[in-house]
Amino acid sequence: MRRNVLKRRCSRQSGLIDISYQLMEKRICRDNFFKEAKKLIARARELSKEKGVSYVIRTGVETILHWPVDAFICWHYKIFHSSRTFELHNVTYKYFYHRYNPTWRNERAVEIPVIWRVVEKYQGQKILEVGNVLSHYLPFDHDVLDKYEKAEGVLNQDVIDFRPAKKYDLIVSISTLEHVGWDENPREPMKILKAFENLKRLIAPNGKLAVTLPIGYNNALDELLKNNRIQFTDMYCLKRMSEDNDWAEVGWNDVCDSKYDPVIQKINGLIIGIMENK
Repeated sequence: MRRNVLKRRCSRQSGLIDISYQLMEKRICRDNFFKEAKKLIARARELSKEKGVSYVIRTGVETILHWPVDAFICWHYKIFHSSRTFELHNVTYKYFYHRYNPTWRNERAVEIPVIWRVVEKYQGQKILEVGNVLSHYLPFDHDVLDKYEKAEGVLNQDVIDFRPAKKYDLIVSISTLEHVGWDENPREPMKILKAFENLKRLIAPNGKLAVTLPIGYNNALDELLKNNRIQFTDMYCLKRMSEDNDWAEVGWNDVCDSKYDPVIQKINGLIIGIMENK
């Protein structure tokens, strides 16, 4: 009986990556519940020290009130929009829907499947993630470097000072490096160049760096890209095409002047950059 159910479920999927999404999400729910609870409690304690107990209580209440709505919307997208796809470099991907940082309304919907496809090819090898993002969606065995986020297994170091004893076959970063220097006090707009230089030193022979960067958020980064101060082996561009979070591959000239909406924290242009150590 259960075998027949599983067969029917698998037949409704278009590929193994969809099955891996489902299995990973179940694993989060089953195995990581208490771990996630401990992280939330630790984060609440930090925020209470930084912004006060009233802020933590207010934010907690807002989260609880929004949770049922977000859960329903996420379910709606997974059921009724599960066939939606986008293309990048002649590869078709399914949009990724998850309640955490509700992906159906932001760039995570396309960033996660693109970077995860790269990660799958390097499973079992040395992988570093800069910015603790993937573990919230698809946990797997890898090193995580994040200067600020406190979580089990996360290395809290500055990316420009990170000097591990090993090199990595794959380094990934999802919408994180644009914050380096830009969202620090004092602001250091050129610090991101040091970050890329250090990360390039950490790539093993025949290894790869794969990053996503939003356009319009960090003006200094945008100018560095326009002036080829940051050079990738390959670079691809995605542009938001509708309010329903549809994305399409375009050329650099179509996204280089994209605007960022700070009120709703919405970006409209995204690049995927690849650096290879051949």
